[in-house]
Amino acid sequence: MRMRDRKEIPLWKGVSEQEWNDWKWQVANRITTVEKLRQVIDITDDEAASIGRSLGKLRMAITPYYASLMDPDDPKCPVRIQAVPTEHETKLAKADLHDPLHEDVDSPTPGLTHRYPDRGLLLITDQCSMYCRHCTRRRHAGETDRAYGEEQIKKCIEYVRKTPTFRDVLLSGGDPLTVDDDRLEWVISELRKIPHVDFVRLGTRMPVVCPQRITDKLCTMLRKYHPIWLNTQFNHPKEVTSETAEACAKLADAGIPLGNQTVLLKGINDCPYIIRELNQRLLKIRVNPYYIYQCDLSEGIEHFRTSVGKGIQIIEYLRGHTTGMAQPLFIVDAPGGGGKIPVGPNYVVSQSDRKVILRNYEGVLTTYTEPDDNQSHPEELYHWEEYTARQRQLSREGLIKLFEGELLSLEPAHLDRRERNK
Repeated sequence: MRMRDRKEIPLWKGVSEQEWNDWKWQVANRITTVEKLRQVIDITDDEAASIGRSLGKLRMAITPYYASLMDPDDPKCPVRIQAVPTEHETKLAKADLHDPLHEDVDSPTPGLTHRYPDRGLLLITDQCSMYCRHCTRRRHAGETDRAYGEEQIKKCIEYVRKTPTFRDVLLSGGDPLTVDDDRLEWVISELRKIPHVDFVRLGTRMPVVCPQRITDKLCTMLRKYHPIWLNTQFNHPKEVTSETAEACAKLADAGIPLGNQTVLLKGINDCPYIIRELNQRLLKIRVNPYYIYQCDLSEGIEHFRTSVGKGIQIIEYLRGHTTGMAQPLFIVDAPGGGGKIPVGPNYVVSQSDRKVILRNYEGVLTTYTEPDDNQSHPEELYHWEEYTARQRQLSREGLIKLFEGELLSLEPAHLDRRERNK
């Protein structure tokens, strides 16, 4: 996708190539006011007033690079909708929640969320190079517009060090790649010193909104701490440009596996054909379409939310019509800290004790015959006791105890019939 030549845009026509390709210049020169925005796109006085009213909810910041992708004349441009505030953000829906995923509730120390037994989310900054209008963490994003202090991060790392079930840590924010290389390396190196931490992940939108951040120096630093994984967020084919392709190539060539976590957004990508094209383009630049997220119940973003059924339809249109590598999981991140729940079309039509009736993407029904001996005997597997002992030390939460006969049932904390009998 060709972006506008910055020399055609009054705000940047005098900017040198060196400045434009410097990520720190990009962050320092973000569009943060209506006055600057008007030098890049056409907006009406009503739109300008609407932007002003919305800025109390989440600040505006758009990198010059990402702004150059916006259609200056079309308010429905998918890049523009993600970047420019509207008055919709000031309206709270009945279902909106301040902390919909209970990240703050499940936080043993500020900046760290520990929900799943073997991994956690470590926030190292509240700054983003661009504040996406659909941000799920908008209660914190841009609060100070800078990295968190060293002492707070040290306490988070110490918690990880004292919690042997941790296998990996996801660095996020804000955007962790707004932090300079030295601070980022300090965080990663401290985590990689912990024997039970197998790898570190980065959750960043920088390859999409500020690809200049992916420098040779950054990639050389990250390469020292493998395994490193990185997930980014492309939401529309228009975001896949020669610049983003180059950034992703640098990361991939540095041995960093890349995944994409698209957010399903009304008026932007809630169309199976758009998602299919996006995912196919991502594979061409070596990015694995990993998740499609149902938009969260964060305050002020109901206008972006689709039905869950739309996401299921999109998965239906992908199955059989494109390679399996272009078919991400559709995820509802359950409110209240329930975690990521995969949702999709039902391909099991019916089943008995001997037959499973399945359908394919064409609607063809077929049967799979179960074996005469359908009982598995894992205790007979090679080194089963060794594997079992090791894994039981890591995780025994959830349904595992039901499967293994340790519990007869799992019940809510305040089941009505139990409360009645107290």
